[in-house]
Amino acid sequence: MTRANMATTLKRRRRSADPMATYDSLPPPLRRWLAGATLPWSPRSALRLWRRLARDHGPDAEAILSRLTEIEARTLARDRLRPSHPDPAPSGTGLSA
Repeated sequence: MTRANMATTLKRRRRSADPMATYDSLPPPLRRWLAGATLPWSPRSALRLWRRLARDHGPDAEAILSRLTEIEARTLARDRLRPSHPDPAPSGTGLSA
C-alpha cells in the first residue's frame, strides 16, 4: 500500500541536517528574532543572511537585527503590491462580488 503523500510527481527534497538542530544552533539573537518574525524564514536562509550582514555591517547584533527587520518589511511590502487573486466577478456581469 502506498501512502497518500507519496503519490506525487514532484521531486523529493532531502535534508542534509535536522531542521530543529539547525534552528537550535543559530545565534540566540537570531533565534529570538525568528520567533517573532512575520515571514516563515528557514533557519538556513536566516543564518545565511545573518552571516552576510555580519560580514557587511560588523558583529553588532542590534544593527544586524535592525537590518533583518528592514529586509522583512521590504519583502512584505513587495508582496502586498501583488494582487492575491484576480477579481472574482468583473463589473457588468450581474454577479455580486
